[in-house]
Amino acid sequence: MMHQQQDVLTVGLGQLTPVWLNREATIDKVCDCLAQAGEKYCDLVAFGESLVPGYPFWLELTGGARFNAQDQKQLFAHYSRNAVDIEGGDLDAVCQQARTHEVAVYLGIIERPVDRTGMSLYCSLVYINKQGQVESVHRKLMPTYEERLVWSPGDGHGLVTHQLGAFRVGGLNCWENWMPLPRAALYGQGETLHVSTWPGSVRNTDDITPFLAKEGRSYVMSVSGLMRPQDIPADVPYQQEMLQAAADLEFLGNGGSCLSAPDGSWVIEPQMGVEGLFVAEIDMQKVREERQNFDPAGHYSRPDVTRLEVNRERQNTIKIIN
Repeated sequence: MMHQQQDVLTVGLGQLTPVWLNREATIDKVCDCLAQAGEKYCDLVAFGESLVPGYPFWLELTGGARFNAQDQKQLFAHYSRNAVDIEGGDLDAVCQQARTHEVAVYLGIIERPVDRTGMSLYCSLVYINKQGQVESVHRKLMPTYEERLVWSPGDGHGLVTHQLGAFRVGGLNCWENWMPLPRAALYGQGETLHVSTWPGSVRNTDDITPFLAKEGRSYVMSVSGLMRPQDIPADVPYQQEMLQAAADLEFLGNGGSCLSAPDGSWVIEPQMGVEGLFVAEIDMQKVREERQNFDPAGHYSRPDVTRLEVNRERQNTIKIIN
């Protein structure tokens, strides 16, 4: 079968362990991975949820729901200090690497946005194009379980897709991928390559990845982080207490990054317990073939019966009229 070269993308799953709760050092690891991706001629590299500066694993290890507890205040303050201020230039090095190596990036961050006081934290998924420009920032709509103790609910501003070669790529954070309507919002914008980001667990990625591929008749990249108790740095407050609570655990997040084709078959099977950049080629022809019998926002939709309304306004508490 003949395939046109422009139909093919090279994609990379960047399964990394953060330098936990250290923004600058973790960004250095991301940049090193992007340099590797450039050597492999990747068109797109995706990284796990909240990779910079890391997932708030301390909540389950230190009784994070205790109200007004001093240890939780100190840990949150440390987290906030290491969160990402996009407007302040914290992602400039990543943007430069994207531009230098001509690779698009989906990066999970903890965002500390100036438009929401610069103090509250959001689990955000940032898309950076090959020219090194931040094109979208999607703030997670609903934090899950204990995440609600440190992350704020997001909005629909970043529910967008981006053209990348022959593909339209979109992404969601973690359990957002179980939410039918945000998925439908991306399908309706022509998504053909879906990026789902996770803090790191194969129990999340091994079933939902082929399911999403079959539902959307698209390629699906599930990208996770990796974290072991020994990866908790000594300069993180209450390190010893966390190590004691995690003494029986091999992993806090065991990875599970993987890639499914539009028919649900594995292109890259779940990768567990190891850091790395996992690379594969994907072909738009496969999407076209699978859309023959099912296209969720095309010939197999009924907009006269059911339609979705999406609010893309960036939420704020004030409206200034000059």
